[in-house]
Amino acid sequence: MATVKKTTGTTRAPRKKASEASAASTATASVTSTEDTATPHSADESVRRRDFIHIATVSFLGVGVAAVAVPLVSQMSASADVLALASIEVDVASIQPGQSIKTSWRKQPVFIRNLTTEEIGEANKVNVGSLREPQTLAERTQPGKENWLITLGVCTHLGCVPLGAASGEVKGEYGGYFCPCHGSHYDTAGRIRKGPAPLNLQVPEYVFLSDTVVKIG
Repeated sequence: MATVKKTTGTTRAPRKKASEASAASTATASVTSTEDTATPHSADESVRRRDFIHIATVSFLGVGVAAVAVPLVSQMSASADVLALASIEVDVASIQPGQSIKTSWRKQPVFIRNLTTEEIGEANKVNVGSLREPQTLAERTQPGKENWLITLGVCTHLGCVPLGAASGEVKGEYGGYFCPCHGSHYDTAGRIRKGPAPLNLQVPEYVFLSDTVVKIG
C-alpha cells in the first residue's frame, strides 16, 4: 500500500501583473499632483479670509468708537442755559455810596459795593506788604471806577457766603465782609485780614458798558 505524505510549505502570493502596478503608480502620482496643485489655492483663500476678518474687526471698532464719541462730545458741549448765564448785565444806578447788593452769576453770589470816600481811604492806608495776598485797591478795581468793588461772594476758606453785603449785616473788624463759619475778616477792598481764609475775595472779569451798567463775565 502506498503511503501519502502531507507536505507543509509557505504559500506565496501571486505577483501583480505589470499592468496593475503601472495603474497604481499612475494613480499615486495623480493624487500627489492634485495635492500640490491645491496647496497654493488653499493658502490664497486663507489669506483672503484673514484679511476679511481683520477689515471687519477694524470697521466694527471704528463704528463703536464713533458711537461712544458722539454722546461724549454732546455731553461736553455747554447747554443753552449755561451759555446764557456766561455773562450778566447789572444796573448799579440805584446803589448809593456805602451800599452794596448781592446778585448771582454762574450760580455764584456776587457782591457789588459802592465804596464811600472814607472806605477808599481806609483801604489805601493799609501796608500792602503786610497782607496775606498783597493787592492794592486800584488793582482790584478799574481806573476811574475805584469806588466800585465787585467780588465773588464766596469765602476763600471753605466756600461759605460772607456777611456784609446786605443792610444790617456784620461786616467784621475791618468794615468789609465777615464769614461767621470760621471767622474770616475782609476789609473794604475785599482783602483777607484775619482768619483762616488764604486769599482775598476773587474779582471776576467785568467791564462797565456805561456809567451805570456793568457786564460781569
